[in-house]
Amino acid sequence: MLKSLRSPVLAALIALGCLAAHAWVYPEHRAIALLAVERLDPERRSLFERLWREARTGHEQRLCEQSADGKQGVAPACIDWAALTAIAGDHSCSSKNMLDNVLATDWILQVADVAAQLGLDLGQIAVTARPEVDVRKMDLVGDLQRAIEDEALRAQRVNALRTSDTRLQRADPEYATRAGSNNAHFLMPRPRTDTTPREYAEATLSLDSEISAIGVYAWFHVSALQKATRLATEQLAPAQRQALARAMMADEAFALHFLQDTFAAGHVAGTWGDVSQRKGTHDYYNAAGLEVFTWKGTSESMVLMGDAHMRTQDAERAASAVRISLEQVIDHAAGRERSARVPHTPAAPAEADRFDVCKNNVLPRRDPGVRVTPEVLALLPEVLGPTPVPGLGPGLGSMPRFRAEVGPFIGFVGAMDMRTVDGGYDNSVTDNGVIGGAELSMRAGFGLDGVIGESGDGLVFASLGVRGDTRSSNDAAITSPALQAAGGASAIRSRFGIASRLRMPFYLIPGDLLFASPLFFISPETYTGMAVTAGNGGLIPWQAGWATRFGRFQFVLGRELGATFYGYGGFDSTIAVPGATPGAEPRVVDVKSILFDLPILEYRPYRAFDTKQSSAVLIQLYAAADVPKSTTVTYPPGAPGVNLQTVHSIGLRLIFDWRRYF
Repeated sequence: MLKSLRSPVLAALIALGCLAAHAWVYPEHRAIALLAVERLDPERRSLFERLWREARTGHEQRLCEQSADGKQGVAPACIDWAALTAIAGDHSCSSKNMLDNVLATDWILQVADVAAQLGLDLGQIAVTARPEVDVRKMDLVGDLQRAIEDEALRAQRVNALRTSDTRLQRADPEYATRAGSNNAHFLMPRPRTDTTPREYAEATLSLDSEISAIGVYAWFHVSALQKATRLATEQLAPAQRQALARAMMADEAFALHFLQDTFAAGHVAGTWGDVSQRKGTHDYYNAAGLEVFTWKGTSESMVLMGDAHMRTQDAERAASAVRISLEQVIDHAAGRERSARVPHTPAAPAEADRFDVCKNNVLPRRDPGVRVTPEVLALLPEVLGPTPVPGLGPGLGSMPRFRAEVGPFIGFVGAMDMRTVDGGYDNSVTDNGVIGGAELSMRAGFGLDGVIGESGDGLVFASLGVRGDTRSSNDAAITSPALQAAGGASAIRSRFGIASRLRMPFYLIPGDLLFASPLFFISPETYTGMAVTAGNGGLIPWQAGWATRFGRFQFVLGRELGATFYGYGGFDSTIAVPGATPGAEPRVVDVKSILFDLPILEYRPYRAFDTKQSSAVLIQLYAAADVPKSTTVTYPPGAPGVNLQTVHSIGLRLIFDWRRYF
């Protein structure tokens, strides 16, 4: 069964699992840029504002008057320069693409509005309830209280991101898929412990080097510097100068997005390993923090947090590197003297850089007239100085890795449930009853621990096992010695059946990803976008999870279908019904039926995950229909057949779910 799902559906879900995680969320990127501009010295700030005025000429309605508007609220009517650093990378794939999106689309203002609201929401949530812990003191009650407070804060953050991600995906349908499967937002690991900043910069920029945050930053920063040399040296017509200034400002904003990423803990630690390791390591260190040293070489360390967990000190540290980078561009554009300077580069194009960071996994060779020179390399260590030193790659001394529930798995499931039934198969049974059951199943599938965030659910699995039911508590209104042979007078007797189950997200209606699978071969981007939306709650995102301090709730109606086959595979299923005529002896009937159950609401109070295994406890509210498929009267001989009705029920199921990932 699982093999039949594999082609388009699992291909799309695998693509989702390969998504490169975003670093700081939009309002955090913009806050860092705001702080960096504010901390420019007065002369450079004046030069920067002059460059911005030139850049926005002809686009005054879309580009804000202020380059960094600290008072901008929700529903902004324009985009300032600081916002470009947030739009870069996450909502665009190149500097040119970013500029086109900002100047020519309406959805970018919706993105800015969503981001502004997210900034307000996150601003009301503390990063942690326990900023410092004294390990010398034992305080079990206090530790328990802080743990509950931490879980409450985590739930608030998850729900804020849930709402934001849903709105962002609606405004920008490519939001979740744009990052691709590369490491553009991550730091490249150091090859050796004695690597210098200059050597590290050269490694990230070397021909065919795997794409990385510093490599992407340097690529676009170099493009901005080269354009700046033209502004400082050449006599240009006003329109030419304005276009060149706009392209330069866009290149630098795009570059700074990735420089900012280097200060997110998960992007320092999570760069290598398979998809599960990258995502799990990324998520763990972003929330737990990571102690790092900087390239300056001092003995003083700092603790970084990550995406949606930014503190004031995190913003200030990132802003210090951003300010240095900005100063280099401003000085080159103004022709100011510097100890290291990029020579005049007449070959620098007058449009924003087109290098696509979403589709390229390596850095290509730059065109002959705009290649990296020794002067450029001499500038990069100055910017790298306050940035974190990345960890080592695989091997001795590497940082501990963590995994996420991403990838193929096999599992074991045990469940107990209780359901009420509306009578029995025979219409003479009018009383409601109760049936208890237990199920043991083996499961195989593909896990996605949230396509964009923790509120998502892209889980796909199929399971097969055995189910046993108790007799129903309601009885048939007949008495006869034959009932003893049939197992008593219960409306539905105790029985065993073959239990199967299938779970898959859907876009708008259950099963639509399967029905639409041919679209994958025609337009894989469109189909993958549908799968992203499905994994995050669907087109109408009412199925996204809702976190609380006591666990996670999720509406799952349509995502999962169970089918238990009674009377098949050697298992007997018999009932007793009244005789065909008044006074006739009751009939014993062999019944083959299928119990279809649909979970409606799911509550997950517990989940744990180590490097390869996960365990969870879930409680499901479900509805079911027991549909008779065939009947055979076995007693008395020659008695006429019987017409049975579907039995409807509603119940609660307690599930223990264990999985092992590969």
